[in-house]
Amino acid sequence: MSKKLTSRSEDYSKWYNEIVMKADLAENSGVRGMMVIKPYGYAIWEKMQSILDKMFKDTGHENAYFPLLIPKSYFSKEASHVDGFAKECAVVTHYRLKNDENGKGIVVDETAKLEEELIIRPTSETIIWDSYRKWIQSYRDLPLLINQWANVLRWEMRTRLFLRTAEFLWQEGHTAHATKGEAIIEAEKMQGVYATFAEKFMAMPVIKGTKSVNERFAGALETYTIEALMQDGKALQAGTSHFLGQNFAKAFDVKFTSKEGDLDYVWATSWGVSTRLMGALIMTHSDDHGLVLPPELAPIQVVIVPIYKSEEELTAVSAMAHEIMDELKNKDISVKFDDRTTQKPGWKFAEYELKGVPLRIVIGPRDLEKGTVELARRDNLTKTIIEKHTITETIIRTLDEIQESLFDKAHQFRNDHITEVNSFEEFKTVLEEKGGFLSAHWDGSAETEETIKNLTKATIRCIPLDTPSEEGICVFSGKRSKGRVLFAKAY
Repeated sequence: MSKKLTSRSEDYSKWYNEIVMKADLAENSGVRGMMVIKPYGYAIWEKMQSILDKMFKDTGHENAYFPLLIPKSYFSKEASHVDGFAKECAVVTHYRLKNDENGKGIVVDETAKLEEELIIRPTSETIIWDSYRKWIQSYRDLPLLINQWANVLRWEMRTRLFLRTAEFLWQEGHTAHATKGEAIIEAEKMQGVYATFAEKFMAMPVIKGTKSVNERFAGALETYTIEALMQDGKALQAGTSHFLGQNFAKAFDVKFTSKEGDLDYVWATSWGVSTRLMGALIMTHSDDHGLVLPPELAPIQVVIVPIYKSEEELTAVSAMAHEIMDELKNKDISVKFDDRTTQKPGWKFAEYELKGVPLRIVIGPRDLEKGTVELARRDNLTKTIIEKHTITETIIRTLDEIQESLFDKAHQFRNDHITEVNSFEEFKTVLEEKGGFLSAHWDGSAETEETIKNLTKATIRCIPLDTPSEEGICVFSGKRSKGRVLFAKAY
């Protein structure tokens, strides 16, 4: 299989799809709009999952699991929630198949119709809040801090591997609190957890903000978001945290007795990130040679490739390779020794470059004589010769440098693509010619927001948390504005 990729400048969408396929991350399945996550792609997701899971537990949350199927009647209890998801729901109506009497194979048994249709979860608020009604009676049961790792199904018509698939993997946190203030603190805290994960581990800079009313999660009173910028100038929503008020508590009658003996509804949040982060990771750092992975999330941080012409040379090189492997593993660095005889070194170099392995060590007979190895960095494609006795400290330092360098590069790109615009003509010109985030005044109306979206395909990505109050004139309507918001075309 050819490993040469379409360049980003030639066809960004094709470039992205080729990386996903050729780097063995995922592939399309036999079910339209659903993907198979291959072992290498799943290994990256497992690292994300492991890190996030620890962050959730460190902030007091526990994992649980709730049913895949939700009674249809549950969705009708929270009106805005059902409106937000109704068009994406897959519905189970029967529970049995049978052989067709006319020999046409397997058919649905029409006598096995469910009394009530079941919805394959697009999100789990409704089924979870039905349980919370039984779990919460008094203030002693609060706060209830639960997370679920699961799959969900949202019937998508236009799909793209990782970025938008009908079925995807994610985590969804659902919490209940005694006061409004505590719930808001929780929603803001989890936005912070997501931002820390994105920047520290994914090396992906994000902007923290809140969504406009139009862009809020269905049923939320406030949606906190982290927004990232991809190399093609489009934004990507990387994670959201929602303050749900008492909407779901009232819909499912979840009350608690306070310390003072009063009966009240609990206050709620929900928050989640998904395998969409895999798409964000690819598009933030990768280049025309393939995937580029930050060391913190690379399943293989270091690969060792031997150079040899005889079995004797392979044996000698392997001894040195295993010695290096043991040293690195003792420092919790993931390392692979590729001593396959079925592929030549050049093929292996291209393979690991395509898969984004941060560091490659090459050892040959001459290296054994000199006590050196060749070290190649994936992020900047540079090579250096290093002394064997300095390998471990050099690897540790270089992995840190790569992690920092990837963040700095992405951060610089992001900052270079935040443009203040003050007229609608300027808005349209910058959007088409440069892309990125457009910092513009907005009059706060849903009508203006929707009109701009229809005319340009740009949406309000967020109202940044750190944006100072600034009186101005709306970029479209000319009406008064209380501050700037960030618009962008988005995935």
